[in-house]
Amino acid sequence: MTPEVVEAGPVRLRPFRPDDAEDLAAGRDDPVNLRFNPVGMPHPYTVADAHWWIAEGAPAAWRSGGAAYAIVDAGTDRLVGGAGLSQVVPGRGQAELGYWVAPRARRRGIATATTRALATAAFQAGLARLELLVRAENPASQRVALAAGFRLEGVRRAAGPGRDGDRYDLLAWVRLAGDPPGPVPRLLPDLPDGRLTDTVVTLRRLAPPDAEVLHRLHTRPEVVATRVRPVPPTRADIDRRCAVAESDWLTGRAADFAVCDAATGTMVGGCALVHDEPATGQAMIGYSLLPEARGRGLATRAVRLLAGWAFDQVGLARLWAGTAPWNTASQRVLDRAGFHREGVMRARLPAPTPDTPRPDTVLWSFLPTDPTAPRPLPG
Repeated sequence: MTPEVVEAGPVRLRPFRPDDAEDLAAGRDDPVNLRFNPVGMPHPYTVADAHWWIAEGAPAAWRSGGAAYAIVDAGTDRLVGGAGLSQVVPGRGQAELGYWVAPRARRRGIATATTRALATAAFQAGLARLELLVRAENPASQRVALAAGFRLEGVRRAAGPGRDGDRYDLLAWVRLAGDPPGPVPRLLPDLPDGRLTDTVVTLRRLAPPDAEVLHRLHTRPEVVATRVRPVPPTRADIDRRCAVAESDWLTGRAADFAVCDAATGTMVGGCALVHDEPATGQAMIGYSLLPEARGRGLATRAVRLLAGWAFDQVGLARLWAGTAPWNTASQRVLDRAGFHREGVMRARLPAPTPDTPRPDTVLWSFLPTDPTAPRPLPG
């Protein structure tokens, strides 16, 4: 059993009290908390629901071997969230850690402080392994996991029950008793000031509002023709890609960028760095622009910005790109950006149809030691 009270810097974890009910109801009824809460959470969440939790739900969590804490401001003792341990498996020394923070208390480091302190208390109480299960669409909780020393272990497929009978995947972030308290080093750091720019083109992280433009881009025939399988993505595919772009970045899988006109901020295309070989320090890049943005050197500028960040900030040792043999426009972009043509990978890609041969790929590479090292072009 963890202690009744856990000190966590700016906040304190203690048992719930009847006078927490109004703040508990207000915090639990917040749209963000509702979106990522488990099925069965009342909606709307009333003061009566809060009183039930304080009198029945939280004590039951303690009796089952878990924990249910109110997160309160250390100075005022006012409730600002909740945290606990559930799904305890004594034979494995394992439990699941969870938390929520009221809207008025966010962006103050409360979730990270709570997670670190509760994890420490759980390990001191004898647990060996803690899991933090998070939806990919919830990057804020993934940032908390990284800051508190949790490492991505894998995906729990269809582990989350949806409110409409569907199921969704959960990312399993895990911390062991012997792990340091964090933060965990990341393969792909955040962008300086949230963007890369040369005053003509700007790269920023892809986000959910970009889905409409990205769908228009990736359903154009000439862009579809360059996909691994030349089939246009659905709008749902693009919505999902934009929704999990920050998660992919945090987990080190890929950095997905919106390419924007620096003067207007208008999105004109996309590019991405896929961290396909972390062990060798290699990553792949790809890019495409809407027709109205082509012929102005924006793709070359975007690739140079991306490559400069990949070498200087990520610390990669090699970038590579592949083009279709017929895609001379893309090859010109890579050549101007400093890439070197290495050769042809024969029959690299799946055949577009059963009765057609597998397409070749022209392979291009770029090293940080190449004499034509990429740097932003002047505006």
